[in-house]
Formats: sequence, C-alpha cells, structure tokens
Amino acid sequence: MIRRLTRGGAGAITLAAALLATTALPAGAAPHAPPAAPSPAGIKVENGETQPVFSRADAVTQTVMIETTADSDRDGVRDRVQMRIMRPKETDQGLKVPTILEPSPYWAGTHDIPLYPVDIDGAQTRGQGAVKRNLADIFPGYYDNYFLPRGYAIANLDSIGTGGSTGCPTSGDRDEQAGTKAAVDWLNGRARGWTPDGAPIKADWSTGNVGMIGQSYNGTLPNMAAASGVEGLKAIVPVAAISSWYDYYRANGGVVAPGGFQGEDLDILAKVVLTRQNPEVCKQVIDDITAVQDRVTGDYSKIWAERDYVGDARKVKAAVMVVHGLNDWNVKVKNSVQWWNALKKAGVPRKLWLHQANHATPFRWRLEEWLRQTHHWFDHWLYDIDNGITKEPRVDVERAPGQWETARDWPVPGTRHVPLSLNAGPGGQPGSLSRLPRRGPVQSLTDAGRTRTAEQLLVNEDQADPGRLAYLTPALKKAVRVNGIPKAAFRASLDGRSPYLTALLVDYGTDTRPTGARYDTGERVCYGQGVPGDDGCTTRQAHRTETAPYKIITRGWLDARNRHSPSRTEPIRAGKMYDFRWDFEPTDYVVKPGHRLGVIVLSTDYDYTLRYPAGTKLSLQPGTSKVWLPLAGGNGREALG
Repeated sequence: MIRRLTRGGAGAITLAAALLATTALPAGAAPHAPPAAPSPAGIKVENGETQPVFSRADAVTQTVMIETTADSDRDGVRDRVQMRIMRPKETDQGLKVPTILEPSPYWAGTHDIPLYPVDIDGAQTRGQGAVKRNLADIFPGYYDNYFLPRGYAIANLDSIGTGGSTGCPTSGDRDEQAGTKAAVDWLNGRARGWTPDGAPIKADWSTGNVGMIGQSYNGTLPNMAAASGVEGLKAIVPVAAISSWYDYYRANGGVVAPGGFQGEDLDILAKVVLTRQNPEVCKQVIDDITAVQDRVTGDYSKIWAERDYVGDARKVKAAVMVVHGLNDWNVKVKNSVQWWNALKKAGVPRKLWLHQANHATPFRWRLEEWLRQTHHWFDHWLYDIDNGITKEPRVDVERAPGQWETARDWPVPGTRHVPLSLNAGPGGQPGSLSRLPRRGPVQSLTDAGRTRTAEQLLVNEDQADPGRLAYLTPALKKAVRVNGIPKAAFRASLDGRSPYLTALLVDYGTDTRPTGARYDTGERVCYGQGVPGDDGCTTRQAHRTETAPYKIITRGWLDARNRHSPSRTEPIRAGKMYDFRWDFEPTDYVVKPGHRLGVIVLSTDYDYTLRYPAGTKLSLQPGTSKVWLPLAGGNGREALG
C-alpha cells in the first residue's frame, strides 16, 4: 500500500521512501539491516504535485499481447489485445509506477466505408458517400511528454479487431469491454501477456493503479472498462464519450444520426476500424450486427442493451472526470449527462467540464487549467496524493468563449423545470411561448421531407411558414439560463409517412456566438519534455464565433410510434391526436435580455433523422402542448412572466 504523500517543499518525499516505510520486515531480519539492493530512484512531490524528474528520452518501451476473456471472432481462441507501453527507465531498477492508458480503435487508422442511404422511398439506391474521421482531432499527443517525466507509465491499447489485436470490432459490446478490461487485469497480474516473439511477460513494474483518458471512441472505452467494475482502474477522464450507443445512433425510438455522419451505424463503424490482420474473419460477425441493428423501427433492443453502460454505474470503482462540448452534435451531450447523473446516484467520485466547443478536448484552449486538473486528478487517485482536487468545485462550465465559472453541482442548485405553453397566434401567424396557457384552433404544418434543413425552416420566425410551426416569447427583460434537460409534452397527430416529431429550442436575437469550431491563434505553449517528432509544445486555439440572428440551443426527436417506450413500436392512426412526451438534448445556455426564446416544431430534421418523402401533415393542439425548461434561479421565471 502507498502511504499518502505529504505536500511539497522540504516535506516532499519519494515514492520509494513511501514504499520502504510501509514494507513489513521479513521474519528474523534485523530492524536496521541494510537493503539488499540500492533503493530505486523515486517520484518527487512538491506543492501536492508529482514533479518532472524522469527522462522521457530515456524511457523504456515495450509491446505486450494480452489475453482477454472474449472470443469475438469465434475461432475458439481467446482474443488478444496489443498494448504499447512507455515507462521511466528506473522501472527496470525496481521502481513501481501507475499507468495512464489510452485505448483506441484508431491507432492503425481507418477505412472509408460507404454510408447507408437516408432518403426513404422505393427508388432510393444511392449511398451517402464514405465515412472520413479526422484522427488529428482525437489525439492531443501529450501524455508521454507530460506524465511520464512525472512518474507514470504511458500506454496505448488497440481495441479488439484493430491494429495489432485479434478479435473483431463490435462497436461497444461486452466483448470490446472485455478487451479494455484485460489491460487493467494484466497491469494487476490477473491476465496473461506475451512479448511479440511469444515469451510470457508480467507487469512487475506496475503498482496496479491505472488511469484512462481519451476522446470520442477513445473516451468511450474507459467508460466501458469502468462499467465492468474492474479492480485497479482508479480514475478515468472520458472526453466527448458515449455511455449508451443507442443514444449515439438512435433517439426516442427513431433512427437519428450522429452529427456529420448521416447514414452511419454500428456495422459501418465496425468496418471503419477493422484494421487487424486477416480482416475477412470478421465478415460474419459484422453481418450479424447488420442483421439486428434495425434501421427500420429504431427500437431499443438487446443489441443496444449490450452497448448501454448507464445501468452499470453502480459497478464503477474509478473516479470519473466527465468532459463534453455543449456544441457537440456528434456524440450528443446526453451521453455525458446521463452518465454524470447515474454516477451521482451511485455515489461515484466525479467532476464535470462543459465547454463551448464541439467534438473536442479543452487541451488547446484552456491548457494550463486542463493540465492542472487532470494532473491533480491522476496524482490523487493513482498516487494517493492529498492535493485538494476532491475539495474543489465539482463543475467547470464555459459560459462564453474563454469565460469559465465553477459550481458545486450540475444542473446548478436551484434549477427548476418551468412549463411554457405553445399558444396559437392570430390568423395562422406564429404563436406565443408563455407561462399562461391559451387554447386555440389546431395548427398544422406540411413536412418538407428532404428538401429543407432545420436551419432553413427556422428563419423569418415572425412569418407563417407551411413547413413548420413557431412559438416565441416576447423580448426577455432579464437573462435566462437554461441548464439541464428540457422536455416536450405535445398533443399532436401525424398523417403521412414520416413518423418523426422534432422540436428545436432557439435563441432569437442577433449576437456574436461560438460556433463550436476553433482556430489556431499562433501562440505556442509548451507542456512537457520535447522529443524527436514532438517538441513538447502546441499551438493555442481560440473559439470561432459568428454574428447571427439566431442560435439553435438544443433539439429533440421522437418517433411517434414509440410514444410509450423506445423499445416498442406501436402503430398510430392517421390524423388521431395523441399525447407525446420526450426529452431534448441537455444544454447549458444563457439567453440574453432583449432576445426571444423560440420553439420550432418540425417533422423531418434533415441532418439527423431519416428523410421520408415530403407531405406528412403534423397537427398540434396549442395551449395543451408545452415545453418544460430547466431554468436556474428565479430570474428566468420572472423574465418569462
């Protein structure tokens, strides 16, 4: 056991000293007997932080093949995952260190795979092009330069079916989970490993304490490992990560794409990352995924339950630092928020960062604070250093580009859901959004199908538009902060082929807002020891902004046939009014004074839902149809009347 290390200055002690201080003497040994070998060089701790005292340039590197408990390629042999390790040279002289691991299906690159068609009619045969993923956005590439000098082994792992691993990629199921878990087991002496030439090898340099970090799929794999309850995984930092694959490729019973990948699905992604040797052995495995993923009904079923980790939050033994972009429409914010809420309910130690970018990590635009917090996070949980990280505010939220604030929880304490009624406007004009319900005649739209995007349908909000319904507040007298999960409760009917109900929550008011994208500022900042090919520096980024008359705050979708459950499709009678309830994607957004809040109602959402032929009639009962907005404090309720 490692003793808790003291704070810095003259009180700094090394890991080796801590280990010697807690090692029991063998029977019969003299109390003051000299050690059999010189003490290994140890870590240095000052001001509650491990210090960069080890040479990255002299690091030991090794590759190990680790046996898993899965046989995903069905060849009768357990899958093996390949892990590449870099560790301080002192670990060959007796020093034991923890490991920071980034698992990934992307280390060996990806394939361009045609996507499914999303225009649904009998004549549709054309695909949507091919998947292209920008891997440069996924790998910040600083862990070895920053953490290895501070006394950590750094490792990356090929998930099953990718790179040097065997097995088949399965887009998040329990076999893939077993592959990532096996790495932690090997670092704790519970799994077998071999060198590339077949010699058995053990992690005799490992303390057994493991942390994981990564973005996107690389952050999803740590979530999966933590959900297995594996011993030794002490802390994870999942960035823009999936907690339920259903909520990546589906929503409330509907087939809904991740942003930028319209037409992708579980089987497509498996083909994209299938980079193992002899990939043909995985054809049947991926064909089986194709057969059951169900792009027709979009129902939640066994294949999705096998890729849902939220219910396993009670098994998590690792502390979790959740990070997500509020403008991320690839891995939508729900994936982090539902994970955050489940971890809270399970009593798991946790932190949360919400930022204004899209599918990205804050590394390059909040570098110093990002390094401080992740450094302290791993130091505390992997080295047991009392550095105060668990006593700091639990939540960091970027309110505007570069403007951060902290909170003790999220949604912020005092947040309440406030109902706003969708009230009819006069003479078929856009309606009002008000706390006071007002009944009116049924209002209808004709779905534009595949001809108009959501952005095209929300302009000219004060004019009638046959392709959408609009409901707006008056100009706000005070700022309104929407933070949490907005909810929709509509009484409506559909008549036509499209089964979708789509609602957009919109900020109307010309303003300069972050787009979610970033740009290089040209400022160079350094974070670690330079090595050939990586000088230990990066170019700082800033948020791109745009001046626009509106901003989609969040959106939500429902397949009307799943009005009772995402697991069950039920027919709907054309033109019959039903009560529909569903959630928007979570958000944290401030609407400024003078702006108006709007709810725009559509059927097809061009960039996300399947696209049926135009013409479906969607009718809505005003007054009884509502949205419930999670508003912080009392100002929001006052501003909305």
